[in-house]
Amino acid sequence: MLYSLSVISIEGMIEEKISMNILSNLTQTYPKTRIAIDYIFVLIGSAIIAVAFNVFLLPNQVASGGVSGISTILKTVIDWEPAFVQWAFNIPLFIAGVILLGKQFGVKTLVGTIFLPFVVFLTKHLEPWTHDALLGALFGGIGVGLGLGIVFRGKASTGGTDLAAQIINKYTGFTLGRCVVMIDGLIVLTAAIVFDIEKGLYALIALYVTSKTIDLIQVGFGRSKMAMIITNKQEEVREGILNKIDRGVTKLSAYGGFTDHERPVLMCVVDQTEFTKLKQLVKTIDPKAFVVVMDAAEVLGEGFKHA
Repeated sequence: MLYSLSVISIEGMIEEKISMNILSNLTQTYPKTRIAIDYIFVLIGSAIIAVAFNVFLLPNQVASGGVSGISTILKTVIDWEPAFVQWAFNIPLFIAGVILLGKQFGVKTLVGTIFLPFVVFLTKHLEPWTHDALLGALFGGIGVGLGLGIVFRGKASTGGTDLAAQIINKYTGFTLGRCVVMIDGLIVLTAAIVFDIEKGLYALIALYVTSKTIDLIQVGFGRSKMAMIITNKQEEVREGILNKIDRGVTKLSAYGGFTDHERPVLMCVVDQTEFTKLKQLVKTIDPKAFVVVMDAAEVLGEGFKHA
Protein backbone atom coordinates (compact mmCIF):
# COMPACT_ATOMS: atom_id res chain seq x y z
CA MET A 1 0.00 0.00 0.00
CA LEU A 2 1.24 3.50 -0.87
CA TYR A 3 0.63 4.83 2.62
CA SER A 4 2.14 1.93 4.61
CA LEU A 5 4.72 3.17 7.07
CA SER A 6 8.04 3.15 5.21
CA VAL A 7 11.40 4.77 5.82
CA ILE A 8 13.30 4.83 2.52
CA SER A 9 16.88 6.05 2.32
CA ILE A 10 17.78 7.69 -1.00
CA GLU A 11 21.25 6.17 -0.76
CA GLY A 12 19.93 2.65 -0.16
CA MET A 13 20.66 2.46 3.58
CA ILE A 14 20.10 -0.86 5.29
CA GLU A 15 16.52 -1.31 6.49
CA GLU A 16 15.65 -1.55 10.17
CA LYS A 17 15.93 -5.08 11.49
CA ILE A 18 12.73 -7.08 11.94
CA SER A 19 13.40 -7.29 15.66
CA MET A 20 13.37 -3.50 15.95
CA ASN A 21 10.00 -3.36 14.14
CA ILE A 22 8.55 -5.89 16.56
CA LEU A 23 9.97 -3.86 19.45
CA SER A 24 8.44 -0.66 18.08
CA ASN A 25 4.99 -2.26 17.73
CA LEU A 26 5.21 -3.63 21.25
CA THR A 27 6.11 -0.26 22.73
CA GLN A 28 3.21 1.43 20.94
CA THR A 29 0.81 -1.02 22.53
CA TYR A 30 2.41 -0.80 25.98
CA PRO A 31 3.83 2.70 26.65
CA LYS A 32 5.39 1.58 29.94
CA THR A 33 7.38 -0.97 27.96
CA ARG A 34 8.84 1.89 25.90
CA ILE A 35 9.96 3.63 29.07
CA ALA A 36 11.49 0.44 30.46
CA ILE A 37 13.32 -0.23 27.19
CA ASP A 38 14.67 3.34 27.16
CA TYR A 39 16.17 2.75 30.59
CA ILE A 40 17.60 -0.58 29.44
CA PHE A 41 19.24 1.20 26.50
CA VAL A 42 20.74 3.77 28.87
CA LEU A 43 22.11 1.09 31.20
CA ILE A 44 23.49 -1.13 28.42
CA GLY A 45 25.01 1.82 26.55
CA SER A 46 26.62 3.20 29.70
CA ALA A 47 28.05 -0.23 30.55
CA ILE A 48 29.57 -0.59 27.07
CA ILE A 49 31.19 2.85 27.36
CA ALA A 50 32.62 1.98 30.79
CA VAL A 51 34.11 -1.32 29.65
CA ALA A 52 35.60 0.26 26.52
CA PHE A 53 37.12 2.96 28.72
CA ASN A 54 38.75 0.47 31.09
CA VAL A 55 40.04 -2.08 28.57
CA PHE A 56 41.03 0.21 25.69
CA LEU A 57 41.31 3.91 26.51
CA LEU A 58 42.59 4.21 30.08
CA PRO A 59 45.44 1.64 29.91
CA ASN A 60 46.71 3.23 26.70
CA GLN A 61 46.37 6.82 27.99
CA VAL A 62 43.98 7.79 25.21
CA ALA A 63 42.12 10.87 26.55
CA SER A 64 39.58 11.25 23.78
CA GLY A 65 37.67 14.21 25.12
CA GLY A 66 34.81 14.40 27.59
CA VAL A 67 34.88 13.73 31.31
CA SER A 68 36.42 10.31 30.64
CA GLY A 69 39.36 12.08 28.99
CA ILE A 70 39.76 14.33 32.03
CA SER A 71 39.69 11.30 34.34
CA THR A 72 42.35 9.57 32.20
CA ILE A 73 44.67 12.58 32.55
CA LEU A 74 44.10 12.92 36.31
CA LYS A 75 44.61 9.17 36.84
CA THR A 76 48.04 9.43 35.24
CA VAL A 77 49.10 12.71 36.84
CA ILE A 78 47.86 12.35 40.43
CA ASP A 79 46.47 8.80 40.50
CA TRP A 80 42.87 9.82 41.18
CA GLU A 81 40.28 7.10 40.72
CA PRO A 82 38.61 7.69 37.31
CA ALA A 83 35.12 6.77 38.55
CA PHE A 84 35.32 9.33 41.37
CA VAL A 85 36.59 12.01 38.98
CA GLN A 86 33.71 11.31 36.60
CA TRP A 87 31.16 11.53 39.40
CA ALA A 88 32.81 14.74 40.64
CA PHE A 89 32.32 16.34 37.21
CA ASN A 90 29.10 14.71 36.00
CA ILE A 91 26.83 15.31 38.98
CA PRO A 92 27.56 19.06 39.38
CA LEU A 93 27.26 19.51 35.60
CA PHE A 94 23.89 17.78 35.63
CA ILE A 95 22.68 20.01 38.47
CA ALA A 96 23.97 23.10 36.65
CA GLY A 97 22.22 21.93 33.48
CA VAL A 98 18.90 21.56 35.27
CA ILE A 99 19.27 25.01 36.87
CA LEU A 100 20.51 26.87 33.79
CA LEU A 101 18.87 24.97 30.94
CA GLY A 102 15.71 23.53 32.49
CA LYS A 103 14.48 20.07 33.43
CA GLN A 104 14.42 18.62 29.92
CA PHE A 105 17.31 16.26 30.69
CA GLY A 106 15.07 14.05 32.82
CA VAL A 107 15.70 11.06 35.02
CA LYS A 108 17.19 8.94 32.22
CA THR A 109 20.13 11.31 31.77
CA LEU A 110 20.65 11.33 35.55
CA VAL A 111 20.72 7.53 35.48
CA GLY A 112 23.37 7.59 32.74
CA THR A 113 25.34 10.25 34.60
CA ILE A 114 25.53 8.11 37.76
CA PHE A 115 25.58 4.59 36.30
CA LEU A 116 28.47 5.11 33.86
CA PRO A 117 31.09 5.94 36.54
CA PHE A 118 29.63 3.15 38.68
CA VAL A 119 30.39 0.55 36.00
CA VAL A 120 33.79 2.16 35.45
CA PHE A 121 34.47 1.51 39.14
CA LEU A 122 33.14 -2.07 39.00
CA THR A 123 35.23 -2.98 35.95
CA LYS A 124 38.43 -1.18 36.90
CA HIS A 125 40.26 -4.46 37.52
CA LEU A 126 39.65 -5.78 33.99
CA GLU A 127 42.85 -6.58 32.16
CA PRO A 128 43.63 -4.36 29.14
CA TRP A 129 42.64 -6.01 25.87
CA THR A 130 45.56 -4.41 24.06
CA HIS A 131 48.66 -2.41 24.89
CA ASP A 132 48.88 -0.98 21.40
CA ALA A 133 47.76 2.65 21.62
CA LEU A 134 46.48 2.71 18.03
CA LEU A 135 44.31 -0.37 18.55
CA GLY A 136 43.17 1.10 21.87
CA ALA A 137 42.14 4.33 20.14
CA LEU A 138 40.32 2.53 17.31
CA PHE A 139 38.43 -0.04 19.36
CA GLY A 140 37.95 2.30 22.31
CA GLY A 141 36.38 4.80 19.91
CA ILE A 142 34.13 2.10 18.49
CA GLY A 143 33.08 0.97 21.97
CA VAL A 144 32.34 4.47 23.22
CA GLY A 145 30.47 5.34 20.01
CA LEU A 146 28.44 2.14 20.21
CA GLY A 147 27.53 2.85 23.83
CA LEU A 148 26.62 6.48 23.19
CA GLY A 149 24.53 5.51 20.17
CA ILE A 150 22.55 3.08 22.31
CA VAL A 151 22.12 5.69 25.06
CA PHE A 152 20.85 8.19 22.46
CA ARG A 153 18.35 5.56 21.29
CA GLY A 154 17.09 5.58 24.86
CA LYS A 155 16.48 9.32 24.43
CA ALA A 156 19.07 10.24 27.06
CA SER A 157 22.74 11.11 27.41
CA THR A 158 25.55 10.41 29.83
CA GLY A 159 25.87 14.07 30.78
CA GLY A 160 29.42 15.30 31.22
CA THR A 161 30.94 17.86 28.89
CA ASP A 162 27.90 17.66 26.58
CA LEU A 163 25.98 19.55 29.25
CA ALA A 164 28.83 22.03 29.62
CA ALA A 165 28.71 22.59 25.86
CA GLN A 166 24.96 23.25 25.98
CA ILE A 167 25.45 25.80 28.80
CA ILE A 168 28.19 27.59 26.85
CA ASN A 169 26.00 27.49 23.74
CA LYS A 170 23.13 29.18 25.58
CA TYR A 171 25.16 32.00 27.10
CA THR A 172 27.73 32.72 24.38
CA GLY A 173 25.89 32.22 21.12
CA PHE A 174 28.48 29.75 19.82
CA THR A 175 26.97 26.81 17.96
CA LEU A 176 26.63 23.60 19.98
CA GLY A 177 29.01 21.78 17.65
CA ARG A 178 31.66 24.48 18.09
CA CYS A 179 31.29 24.31 21.88
CA VAL A 180 31.78 20.54 21.88
CA VAL A 181 34.85 20.86 19.62
CA MET A 182 36.35 23.55 21.87
CA ILE A 183 35.92 21.50 25.05
CA ASP A 184 37.08 18.22 23.57
CA GLY A 185 39.91 19.99 21.75
CA LEU A 186 41.14 21.50 25.01
CA ILE A 187 41.10 18.07 26.68
CA VAL A 188 42.99 16.47 23.79
CA LEU A 189 45.53 19.33 23.80
CA THR A 190 46.03 18.83 27.55
CA ALA A 191 46.58 15.11 26.95
CA ALA A 192 49.19 15.91 24.30
CA ILE A 193 51.01 18.12 26.81
CA VAL A 194 50.73 15.75 29.78
CA PHE A 195 51.55 12.55 27.85
CA ASP A 196 53.08 13.29 24.45
CA ILE A 197 52.04 14.47 21.00
CA GLU A 198 51.56 10.91 19.79
CA LYS A 199 48.99 10.19 22.52
CA GLY A 200 47.19 13.38 21.58
CA LEU A 201 47.00 12.18 17.97
CA TYR A 202 45.63 8.82 19.12
CA ALA A 203 43.00 10.71 21.12
CA LEU A 204 41.94 12.55 17.95
CA ILE A 205 41.60 9.19 16.16
CA ALA A 206 39.43 7.86 18.98
CA LEU A 207 37.23 10.98 18.83
CA TYR A 208 36.73 10.60 15.09
CA VAL A 209 35.92 6.89 15.33
CA THR A 210 33.47 7.57 18.17
CA SER A 211 31.57 10.18 16.15
CA LYS A 212 31.33 7.91 13.10
CA THR A 213 30.15 4.97 15.18
CA ILE A 214 27.43 7.10 16.77
CA ASP A 215 26.31 8.11 13.28
CA LEU A 216 26.12 4.47 12.24
CA ILE A 217 24.12 3.43 15.31
CA GLN A 218 21.72 6.35 15.05
CA VAL A 219 20.98 7.26 11.45
CA GLY A 220 23.77 6.12 9.17
CA PHE A 221 26.73 8.25 8.25
CA GLY A 222 24.92 11.57 7.75
CA ARG A 223 24.83 13.91 10.72
CA SER A 224 21.47 15.36 9.68
CA LYS A 225 18.47 13.80 7.99
CA MET A 226 15.77 15.36 5.85
CA ALA A 227 12.37 13.69 6.11
CA MET A 228 9.49 14.03 3.63
CA ILE A 229 6.24 12.96 5.31
CA ILE A 230 2.93 12.20 3.59
CA THR A 231 0.15 11.68 6.12
CA ASN A 232 -3.59 12.07 6.54
CA LYS A 233 -2.93 13.69 9.92
CA GLN A 234 -0.83 16.64 8.80
CA GLU A 235 -1.77 19.02 11.58
CA GLU A 236 -1.08 16.52 14.37
CA VAL A 237 2.31 15.60 12.88
CA ARG A 238 3.17 19.26 12.26
CA GLU A 239 2.30 20.22 15.85
CA GLY A 240 4.32 17.27 17.18
CA ILE A 241 7.43 18.25 15.21
CA LEU A 242 7.14 21.90 16.26
CA ASN A 243 6.35 21.33 19.93
CA LYS A 244 7.79 17.95 20.91
CA ILE A 245 10.95 17.84 18.78
CA ASP A 246 11.33 21.63 18.58
CA ARG A 247 12.18 21.64 14.88
CA GLY A 248 10.77 23.64 12.01
CA VAL A 249 8.59 22.04 9.36
CA THR A 250 7.63 23.14 5.85
CA LYS A 251 4.43 22.17 4.04
CA LEU A 252 5.00 21.53 0.33
CA SER A 253 2.20 21.46 -2.22
CA ALA A 254 1.97 18.10 -3.99
CA TYR A 255 -0.52 15.86 -5.80
CA GLY A 256 -0.87 12.08 -5.79
CA GLY A 257 0.23 10.59 -9.11
CA PHE A 258 -2.51 7.94 -9.07
CA THR A 259 -5.48 9.88 -7.64
CA ASP A 260 -4.43 13.38 -8.75
CA HIS A 261 -5.72 14.55 -5.36
CA GLU A 262 -3.84 17.19 -3.42
CA ARG A 263 -1.45 15.54 -0.95
CA PRO A 264 0.70 18.16 0.86
CA VAL A 265 4.11 16.94 1.97
CA LEU A 266 5.69 17.89 5.31
CA MET A 267 9.44 18.44 5.12
CA CYS A 268 11.72 18.75 8.12
CA VAL A 269 15.41 18.36 8.95
CA VAL A 270 16.61 16.84 12.23
CA ASP A 271 20.00 15.94 13.63
CA GLN A 272 21.17 12.47 14.59
CA THR A 273 19.96 12.57 18.20
CA GLU A 274 16.43 13.57 17.14
CA PHE A 275 15.85 11.13 14.29
CA THR A 276 14.62 8.29 16.51
CA LYS A 277 12.16 10.69 18.16
CA LEU A 278 10.84 11.79 14.77
CA LYS A 279 10.20 8.22 13.61
CA GLN A 280 8.45 7.37 16.88
CA LEU A 281 6.34 10.55 16.71
CA VAL A 282 5.12 9.93 13.16
CA LYS A 283 4.40 6.26 13.77
CA THR A 284 2.48 7.03 16.97
CA ILE A 285 0.28 9.68 15.31
CA ASP A 286 -0.26 7.94 11.96
CA PRO A 287 0.95 4.32 11.51
CA LYS A 288 -0.03 4.57 7.82
CA ALA A 289 2.14 7.58 7.11
CA PHE A 290 4.60 7.43 4.22
CA VAL A 291 8.04 8.76 5.13
CA VAL A 292 11.03 9.30 2.85
CA VAL A 293 14.38 9.98 4.54
CA MET A 294 17.59 11.19 2.96
CA ASP A 295 20.98 12.39 4.13
CA ALA A 296 21.43 16.14 4.41
CA ALA A 297 25.13 16.62 3.71
CA GLU A 298 25.08 20.19 5.03
CA VAL A 299 22.32 22.18 6.73
CA LEU A 300 22.49 25.97 7.05
CA GLY A 301 20.01 27.96 9.12
CA GLU A 302 18.45 28.32 12.54
CA GLY A 303 19.11 25.35 14.80
CA PHE A 304 21.92 24.09 12.56
CA LYS A 305 25.05 25.61 11.04
CA HIS A 306 25.14 29.31 10.17
CA ALA A 307 26.79 30.40 6.94
